[in-house]
Amino acid sequence: MSKSANPGSGVIITGGASGIGLASAEALAEVGRPVAIWDINTERSVAVAADLADRFGVATVGVGVDLSAMANIAPALEQTRAALPSIGGLVHAAGISLAVPVAEMTEAQWDAVLNVNLKALPFMVQQLRSLLATQPGSAIVAIASINATLGNQMNPAYTASKGGMLSLVRSLADDLARDGIRINSVTPGYILTPMMQPVVEHLEPGHFERPVMLGRMGAPREVASAVRFLLSDDASYITAAELVVDGGTIASQRTR
Repeated sequence: MSKSANPGSGVIITGGASGIGLASAEALAEVGRPVAIWDINTERSVAVAADLADRFGVATVGVGVDLSAMANIAPALEQTRAALPSIGGLVHAAGISLAVPVAEMTEAQWDAVLNVNLKALPFMVQQLRSLLATQPGSAIVAIASINATLGNQMNPAYTASKGGMLSLVRSLADDLARDGIRINSVTPGYILTPMMQPVVEHLEPGHFERPVMLGRMGAPREVASAVRFLLSDDASYITAAELVVDGGTIASQRTR
């Protein structure tokens, strides 16, 4: 992707210190976009921001923020605005995956997952909207999951949060379009992230690869490329869409 296809405004990446969030931050910094790394791990977010600034020569900031409480959004945004020249994008990659079935689920566990994965998105949009509206090409990408479509008895809260995200993105798209702001979702399949690594090691070899048409797990950078595209001017007529990056898993009839 050419640098000219990307707006020059800064992008906030939640969960930006690891996994898909980190890969997305790298992909954006690579084409010259300033980035704010929002992550619950403050030390890690600061370190990642410093590394990206050193490698790509862009303005960065690392912000420690716990998105389970909506009151934490405003101070994180204030710190970001002080460090970046502008804000024209948001990637909501922060998420909690809690493998607890319904029979064992507590209300606190349910709320912990839904608050970060789903509830934080509209409240970040609420506070970012006026800033995004001033930047040509502003766009938002929400990271969903194939679990929004495929049933998963072991992870009902995560599944519900990602299914809700797909519907929420369509609703927000209808609203934000009035200000020229696009919003889309990216649905990753089985991606080998630090969060997935322990699960992969626990299960038998080939467990996740078996149902994938392409026969392998994906890499975070492959999802990040889709994120970067949707934030670029190359996607200027795309909003309310779900871009599936799953190697053909959802469409597969292979034995799971």
